Amino acid sequence: MAETQQTNGIEVLETREWLDSLDYVLSQGGPERAGRLLQQLALHARRAAGVNLPFTATTPYQNTIYSKAQPPFPGSQEMERRIKSLVRWNAMAMVVRANKIQEGIGGHISTFASAATLYEVAFNHFFHASTESGDRDVVYFQGHAAPGMYARAYLEGRIPKEKLENFRRELKPGGGLSSYPHPWLMPDFWEFPTVSMGLGPIQAIYHARFIKYLENRGLKTSTGGKVWAFLGDGEMDEPESLGSITLASRERLDNLIFVVNCNLQRLDGPVRGNGKIIQELEAIFRGAGWNVIKVIWGGDWDELIQADRDGLLLRRMGEITDGQYQKYFVESGAYFRQNFFGTDPRLLKMVEHLSDEQLARMRLGGHDPIKVHAAYKAAVDHTGSPTIILAKTIKGYGLGEAGEGKNITHQQKKLNDDELQIFRSRFGIPIPDGELHNAPFYRPSDDSAEIKYMQERRKQLGGYMPVRKVRATPLKPVSEALFEEFYKGTEGREASTTMVFVRMLSKLLRDPEVGPFIVPVVPDEARTFGMEALFRQVGIYSSVGQLYEPVDMATLLYYKEAKNGQILEEGITEAGSMCSFIAAGTAYANHGINTIPFFIYYSMFGFQRIGDLIWAAADMRCRGFLIGGTAGRTTLAGEGLQHQDGHSHVLALPVPNLLAYDPAFAYEIAIIVQDGIKRMYVDGESIFYYLTVTNEPLPMPEMPDQPGIREGILKGLYRYRTSEKKDAKLRAQLLGSGTIMFEVLKAQAILEKDYGVAVDVWSVTSYKELYREANDCARWNMLHPTQKAKVPYVTQTLKGASGPFIAASDYMKVLPESLAQWVPGKLVSLGTDGFGRSENRASLRDFFEVDAKHIVLATLHALAGEKPAEKKDGGEGVSAKLLEKAIRDLGIDPEKRNPAIS
Repeated sequence: MAETQQTNGIEVLETREWLDSLDYVLSQGGPERAGRLLQQLALHARRAAGVNLPFTATTPYQNTIYSKAQPPFPGSQEMERRIKSLVRWNAMAMVVRANKIQEGIGGHISTFASAATLYEVAFNHFFHASTESGDRDVVYFQGHAAPGMYARAYLEGRIPKEKLENFRRELKPGGGLSSYPHPWLMPDFWEFPTVSMGLGPIQAIYHARFIKYLENRGLKTSTGGKVWAFLGDGEMDEPESLGSITLASRERLDNLIFVVNCNLQRLDGPVRGNGKIIQELEAIFRGAGWNVIKVIWGGDWDELIQADRDGLLLRRMGEITDGQYQKYFVESGAYFRQNFFGTDPRLLKMVEHLSDEQLARMRLGGHDPIKVHAAYKAAVDHTGSPTIILAKTIKGYGLGEAGEGKNITHQQKKLNDDELQIFRSRFGIPIPDGELHNAPFYRPSDDSAEIKYMQERRKQLGGYMPVRKVRATPLKPVSEALFEEFYKGTEGREASTTMVFVRMLSKLLRDPEVGPFIVPVVPDEARTFGMEALFRQVGIYSSVGQLYEPVDMATLLYYKEAKNGQILEEGITEAGSMCSFIAAGTAYANHGINTIPFFIYYSMFGFQRIGDLIWAAADMRCRGFLIGGTAGRTTLAGEGLQHQDGHSHVLALPVPNLLAYDPAFAYEIAIIVQDGIKRMYVDGESIFYYLTVTNEPLPMPEMPDQPGIREGILKGLYRYRTSEKKDAKLRAQLLGSGTIMFEVLKAQAILEKDYGVAVDVWSVTSYKELYREANDCARWNMLHPTQKAKVPYVTQTLKGASGPFIAASDYMKVLPESLAQWVPGKLVSLGTDGFGRSENRASLRDFFEVDAKHIVLATLHALAGEKPAEKKDGGEGVSAKLLEKAIRDLGIDPEKRNPAIS
């Protein structure tokens, strides 16, 4: 026993000597020298005796920035506290008032209540709206914190009180405010829609990388602007939140700062009730190579932490789960003393000089402006890697008994009069008791100290935020000469529409006017789409150039990476590629640069896989071209169910400002792309495009010399070929799209040669455009009953065409059927409903019943029973016996499986 005590005593003495030595190094050489010494000691121990230190991906549960290392706070803490209180009150009042007026209108009090300090410190000291050189910070605000941004803009004089009164009531007279950040609805205010959780983090990463891309290509001067993303700890469960964090460290994006508001609560309860979300996120991001800054404890804890010589307090802090911390937040100081410190007499001794009330008021780091400022300053000054700040807060901070730190906090929309009084008194808002019931807004006069301080701080930082401005000037129209070769066709040679698109893209890239602004985006499928020639032409973007010799260096089309490369070859990530598309497609507003993205991908992995990001792009008024390659259910031979797309054009229908086209011929693509560039980048329309192209080699015809063909291509429909059988007794109209147009042309030949049916062929380039325009006419007619009715374009164009209309496409039947009420005759739709199959194209088209023979049968069936055109010699229509014979002659199995349910 005596020997053990002696050993323990020696260990204590040794430990004290080592600690004293380390203190000396710290005092003489600073933290960096001490860090190097510790690394050398660990390396020596490993080499000399095989001592391996236990692995840990986390640091202790304490602030990353030691209190003595904090920089001086540059502003007036008291003034900023008063301003923050005013913002808090108006944000709360906006939601409470809205729900008093309209039961259930919704809104969120608690997220901003927890994050107010995080935002206010940034607004007053860090968010640069512009610099002398024109650079700026880009901020992704947390969606649920939107009321706080509105409240601040109200104090700044940018949003009138009437708009606040109409929060979530945008259709009220005079307008209102959208629930969350929506650039489509508030195009002069919001820049990024972030409330679809997880989309903000991944977009921020790719936006920061796109800024580096612009700088390395010489399109933008680097002046130190940062991309800030304010996120929730519960939001980090979304796969998009974490899925691309290694890109940020790999690209050394020191222009990127994540601020995670760790209020420890999701919608229903704790984020990690049985664990620690801050420690979990630290491990993830440290492992991914990020600079991690933890802001856990406020300044009230500094004295205790500094006195914790033996680490007892630090160990206790690390033992507590987040769920238990939530319990401490809602209980009294006495409960906190007994349950947190009461586990060890030495801990109780540390806080015996503090009253229960003082213990209850011990602030967390995310509510301490000095701690937050220190973290932001360190993040802004850090170089070489992205930074994440993990700030611990209380959800519903300031709501007291109404919901501070409770599981119901996220749903909190209302406060009763007593709760309003407590909130008012806690934050010192000068509103008398008699007016509290209505939760009135409060704004001091323009010459008040608070308003003048706010305005001066934003003036010093370049202006207000958030704000959205279209900074780019319009481009000049692209020369017609660039597209003329595509009007001539391929003179019998076969070419897929993908090859046509790549050729067109190559020519655009070489154009001296528009070429530098083209941004090709590909998710590791450039060779699939025949784009490898562009590797040599413009190179693949790499922030470090090419540090290796490619294995295919000896070939003409080798894999060429370059610091000024133009292609964004993103690897296997459609979500990341779409974020690059969004960054490029919104640069006209965010950076004043008219970059034109062309994102080409397997069409199956677009709307189906990343539809939420496409919807966000629409909200952001994004511009550019989505190119769905290998499109259609039957064009991608051999690939099968997972890859064959027969529904992306149906999924494109809901996106209001997206124009969707399924072109069949080279000249159609040329006219659509040329007009798209004009509408988006010359005329400045807030639209973007979806084009489907295929990899099936087919002879591209010359553009017919007929009036109105350009208008028809762009509006969605034109007559491609008129039948030469003028005296036929039976007539029909065939509508073709995309690659199935060539099956339609085969069917026309069979119908005219073998069955004597005169057939006109129509090219439908866009069912969506026809559907949208027809609905627009129908709506106008309903609202203007006494005026001359408008006739939809599809009805006008098909007027006078006799016989049934047979529409065949590589997409679901519902696509053509959407036009049925406006087609002046019987409409029969052939499409590819059902799962794909691994087969060749001919077999697939037979299986889905969209090949020439099925188009012929559908046409004859539609003609059956119809009265033939009046002729002198009379004649009969199509009989059942003729149909039965046609089925045999065409080789169709009438008992084959229904592809829609097979």
